Amino acid sequence: MILNEDQKMIRDSIRELVTDKIKPRAKMYDEKEVFPEENIKDLRETGFLYMTLPEEYGGIGADMLTYATTCEEIARGCAATATIFAGNNSLGISPIVMFGTEEQKEKFLPMFAEKDGLGAFCLSEPHAGSDPASLSTRAKLEGDEWVINGSKFYITNAKEATVFIVFARSNDQPGHKGISAFIVPADTPGITVMPPEKKLGIKASVTSAMTFEDVRIPKENLLGEEGKGLRMALSILDKGRIAVAAQAVGIAQAAYEDSIKYAKERSQFNQPIANFQAIQFMIADMATRIEAGRGLYQKAAMLVDQGKKYVKEAAIAKLFASESATFVTHRAIQIHGGGGFLKDFEVERYYRDARITEIYEGTSEIMRLVIAREALK
Repeated sequence: MILNEDQKMIRDSIRELVTDKIKPRAKMYDEKEVFPEENIKDLRETGFLYMTLPEEYGGIGADMLTYATTCEEIARGCAATATIFAGNNSLGISPIVMFGTEEQKEKFLPMFAEKDGLGAFCLSEPHAGSDPASLSTRAKLEGDEWVINGSKFYITNAKEATVFIVFARSNDQPGHKGISAFIVPADTPGITVMPPEKKLGIKASVTSAMTFEDVRIPKENLLGEEGKGLRMALSILDKGRIAVAAQAVGIAQAAYEDSIKYAKERSQFNQPIANFQAIQFMIADMATRIEAGRGLYQKAAMLVDQGKKYVKEAAIAKLFASESATFVTHRAIQIHGGGGFLKDFEVERYYRDARITEIYEGTSEIMRLVIAREALK
């Protein structure tokens, strides 16, 4: 185990919270398709909701390995809650911590822990997903204000967010050169959050489209340098992929644990199905994928903490862990047989939740492109 004693203590603490409170509510929130208020409240009260927020602003200020480990543990109990958690930390708090001025940090970071806030990352658009350089949302400087107009799609935490990180085209330069990032408080006039999308999985994580109509923010809300927004977005996503990999491992771990329990309890031909080699081989493959996925995300996280290059390793971790989560949850349903196809068992939820990890924050196809590009440098 590569975790130090402090990291183990945090892991054990969040594991206890997940086992006692978050996991037992997951099925209910999934069926109701509503924001998991109690889960988020528990994470907020224990401080875990603000893992990447510096201590001076009320957060834990955790390193990447501790943060990713926490994400795995939360996902083991409720993948939707883990999505909200990671969206807040990787995509809401981290951009301001990474690229904000001291004035911006002083102004916006207290909006999280001190005011029970959540962050959201507004990059994707109806016609700009894997190709963010083609986004069309505009930001025009008028006097001392930026005026934002456009629409965004697939926004996690949109309805509940306090702060949006918005990417928009701020000049007429082509492609990525014209894109900038902005910090937009959620109560700014002109923002409309559409009704939640109906999804296959992570149903308790609210995902919505948004529109920006003459949304005016002070020019000081420009995050980083003008025209460097897409480069910043990709940097943020590179790091965020480690959390997605950890989430995928957590989902797979839950499916694996349920499968072992079921295989020992379910009897066929006068013996537990765990005695059958076909079941044992599936369990073995599941265990192998999970251990490998965990090792990959931990390696990427450690590289971040050591200040070393991690782009390729983060992409490898996300690619392998996400596809392994689909593999493991598929096998979990197979082990459960007909029961696995019913909502009586939680493996059907794990199977639905796992699928998104191959898509958001970079599809598996984009991950392969990133890995190849880095390997061929």
